[in-house]
Amino acid sequence: MKFSVFQVSRRGGREKNEDRMGYCYTRGSGLFLLADGMGGHPEGEVAAQLALQTMSAMYQKAAQHDMEEPAVFLSDAVMAAHRQIIRYAVDKGMADTPRTTIVAALIHDGAASWVHCGDSRLYLVRAGELLARTRDHSYLEQRASSVNPGRSTGPVNRNILFTCLGSPTKPLLDLTGPVTLQQGDKIMLCSDGLWGSLPDTDIVFQLAKKPVARAVPDLVEMALQKGGDTSDNVTVIALEWETPDEFEQTRASISTDDIHDGVFASTVQADDFGTEMDDLDDAAIERSIAEINEAIKRTASRKA
Repeated sequence: MKFSVFQVSRRGGREKNEDRMGYCYTRGSGLFLLADGMGGHPEGEVAAQLALQTMSAMYQKAAQHDMEEPAVFLSDAVMAAHRQIIRYAVDKGMADTPRTTIVAALIHDGAASWVHCGDSRLYLVRAGELLARTRDHSYLEQRASSVNPGRSTGPVNRNILFTCLGSPTKPLLDLTGPVTLQQGDKIMLCSDGLWGSLPDTDIVFQLAKKPVARAVPDLVEMALQKGGDTSDNVTVIALEWETPDEFEQTRASISTDDIHDGVFASTVQADDFGTEMDDLDDAAIERSIAEINEAIKRTASRKA
């Protein structure tokens, strides 16, 4: 398995960076992750970090065996991340839950599968064309795909999502794949700080004509310049499959041919948030959600 990868995250015009990204890989597979902690709720950066830590930990365990069902792994890992965020909020006695989007791509046996919840996106570019893009879980994108031409509609805020990780309601997930990869295929995961400033045509054009080690920083700079002083956090991680020989010696190039079975590498940094990295059963989740809802009601009644 050989690929080039490049990742970068910039704070932009915000007080702090609530985006998180990372990747991990073994001899035969790789997991690429990006989460965007949601503003308007507490500790979005914690939710994003917990999502990455939980999913990478599950990947490390699953990668020791043959993952016959990548979609099952991705779904289970995202739900485990959601539960860890709920657990964190309950343990801390928070009146509201930290929340985050997530997009993750799993490469296994030369094919890519991916999952997302929220509006962090995945783009797959092949031979200069957009082969696939995730559909945001936002009211704006949902309405755009089902608009009635004869009906008058008002503006919709693109930042309003109808699902995410950490919400008291069960998150909705979209799963795609497996898609067999071809040499030169490029997969990019990004937060809305990028695609919210740049049209898909610009994103695809840059990815198509440059190696990821040049395309990614160029795209990020374009988004920051367009966003100006009010730019959102901009985070991108992208890979090129079976990197052509002329780019093979770049710092971004990774070959797993010499990795022994059972060896695990990761760029996901671990933070201790005081939670155990174990799963919650359905009954525990329901109790956690009930406790959070009661805390929200108490806070609302005090304000009233």
